Amino acid sequence: MVVAETTTPIERRLISNWLRSAEVPAEYRADGPVEEMELDPGRLAQDLVGRDDDPLVLPVGVVWLPEARDGERRVRLSDIVALTNPRNPNRFLQKWLVGRSPDRFRIVLAEPARLSELRARHLAEDGDPAPESFARFVTHRAVVGLDRAERAVIGDRYKVPKLVAEQIMDSASFRRRLDAISTEHNIAPEEVRIRATSALGELVAVQSRLVTDLFTEMMRPLHSAAWTVRADETGLRSLRELNRRYPLVFLPSHRSYADAFVLGDVLARNDFPRNHLMGGANLTFWPIGPIARRTGTVFIRRSFGDDAVYKAALEEYFAYLLTKRFNLEWYFEGGRTRTGKLRSPRYGLLNYVANAIRGGRVEDAMLVPVSITYEGLAEVAAVAAEQTGAQKKPEGLTWLAKYARNQRRRAGNVYVRFGEPLSMRSQLTASGDPDLSGEPAADEAEHTERSRKALQKVAFEVAVGINCHTPVTVNCLVTLALLGVRDRALTLDEVRAVIAPVRRYIDARGIPQGELGVLDIEGGLESVLSALSDAGVVTTYAGGDEPVYSIQPGQHLVAAFYRNSGVHWFVNRALMELAVLHAHANPGLDPVRAAWEEAKAVRDLLKFEFFFPDRDKFEADMRDELALLMPSWRDALPDVELALAALLETGFFMAHRALRSFFDAQLVVAERLARRDPALQVDRKTFLDECVAVGRQMLLQGRLFGPESVSSELFTTALQLAANRGLLERGGDEIRQGREEFAAQLLAVGERVRLAESLDVSNRKAER
Repeated sequence: MVVAETTTPIERRLISNWLRSAEVPAEYRADGPVEEMELDPGRLAQDLVGRDDDPLVLPVGVVWLPEARDGERRVRLSDIVALTNPRNPNRFLQKWLVGRSPDRFRIVLAEPARLSELRARHLAEDGDPAPESFARFVTHRAVVGLDRAERAVIGDRYKVPKLVAEQIMDSASFRRRLDAISTEHNIAPEEVRIRATSALGELVAVQSRLVTDLFTEMMRPLHSAAWTVRADETGLRSLRELNRRYPLVFLPSHRSYADAFVLGDVLARNDFPRNHLMGGANLTFWPIGPIARRTGTVFIRRSFGDDAVYKAALEEYFAYLLTKRFNLEWYFEGGRTRTGKLRSPRYGLLNYVANAIRGGRVEDAMLVPVSITYEGLAEVAAVAAEQTGAQKKPEGLTWLAKYARNQRRRAGNVYVRFGEPLSMRSQLTASGDPDLSGEPAADEAEHTERSRKALQKVAFEVAVGINCHTPVTVNCLVTLALLGVRDRALTLDEVRAVIAPVRRYIDARGIPQGELGVLDIEGGLESVLSALSDAGVVTTYAGGDEPVYSIQPGQHLVAAFYRNSGVHWFVNRALMELAVLHAHANPGLDPVRAAWEEAKAVRDLLKFEFFFPDRDKFEADMRDELALLMPSWRDALPDVELALAALLETGFFMAHRALRSFFDAQLVVAERLARRDPALQVDRKTFLDECVAVGRQMLLQGRLFGPESVSSELFTTALQLAANRGLLERGGDEIRQGREEFAAQLLAVGERVRLAESLDVSNRKAER
């Protein structure tokens, strides 16, 4: 019994001719007449479901292919201009192709099954004996099977889900969950089903291969004109093999609106199926929203509160996609970084993946950390302005036109690096998840807390995976140099003097690098500074003996964005410097212990800014940092004087270049809290606005080093740190004293940062 998926008489005739030809595989050739039936649930319910014999049901379809161009068969804009869809040609074009281009179509067949086998599988999976339910089940299996057969012809990049909402609504387990919601919330069962159907209609991405090809071609100029993509594709082959067994969840860093296009192109070139990209409602405007939805973007409500039906539909949709091995993608930071470094993760979507594993819906999911790092970004200026109070402009057609116009300018390279995939099941189990670790919780409160902590540890490992594969770029190094001096321009030799020892450190530690070799070419550094000058980040004065360079006034936050893209690589070095300086100033009885304790104390100040490992691993990392500075120290504990001398010999200090803006922002928050009546409630928005205003004042007074410290984003994380220390609680003298001690600690750290600056060899050279 052949069930044929056709849309025209020509396709039906092609299948009929094929069935009578020698091209039919030997194992499917019938001795007698072959029955043919249209693949339609109504027809199947009428003519197939009630049969008492046991025919072999063989799904067959026709695949139409675009013309081969440059070795690829993709739909082009020219095809649409000609009012044709090469993947679904009209019957007139089909007739022409059959006669003139037989290479443009293929007959494909899905894995067949006996009618009795299909009945047994249906009852096992669904449990609904109704003929209509069985007919939908057979239709779905045939459609999915033919889709799989079609991908064998056109490639995995075109893997798309079909009949998703119908399958979910037909799921017995989902119907039971809806019934439970109906009972719990006292909503009529029919109303719950209507709302669930509506939610799925809102959520489910209706993918189209035609729209995917066209959208990719239309959006490519948004990144191809601006950047040269430098992707490390060495691990993608093993990742593709892993994808044959598990769904992949790509979790990229989020620095630009172009991230999805850049990553999508890299994966498409390597024949990965298109990811289901989880997006926010801010990009649903016409025409991007409707088009993006047909290329796999899932638009999720920003907030759905206590809507149990929507939450159930979303969780079921996630489980469905994972079960069918459709790959997912989202930005687990929750939005684009405002500072250039990785933001703290959001856990909501990650928890849906965890729940699918905890509930046994899917065996495992592989989390893939992805670092996307840009040498230049036109949109950084707007992001920086938001940190000092500017309103974020809403996305729309006008915004898109301006964005596309800005993307015409060359901005250097964009680096795409993939971290080692992480088994979410293994990560949750190792982190003590109560549902997977074999150690059940004593009560619901403990269960919730252990589940939360396990998920946080998983997110931490993803963040570490991203940071470990984020390269240091030329713009990171140049802005690191220029931001390290106050109100002074540097000559070319002075910039070179700052960068040279830092590059030696990068090489010694094996830190990933961008195209830093350009700095070794004659005129290479000048070209980097010229590009930053063209972008408005650096200003150049060439009216004297030689050009001098400095950060353009008003562009310090933009420059900090580029510096911060790689600043995490220098944090441990900076902490070691501050620890040695503290021990040198406070020798006491045990200066080495004093240094270790200071490193841990300063690390605690930065725990909401950077992703630090646990205390033991952190101490091991600091020991490695010290071993790099003094290779022989392991034989005997180093003398603090020798450690300080070794720091001086390296030719650079990093504390003032890498960490000062974070400590300065924390000082603003700490001092504003110390001056506040502890009996009053802290309104966060009002307080942050106050910090921006007072921060500007402190900058004018010279109490802050640079404008990059006056950032609502940095003030927000500083406020998180204060809350973590209990300093936002209402109280009396105890709270007041804690706030004053917080401010005093930051003043002391600031003094050591200034000392590090004074000892920096490159700065001393500049002062001669």
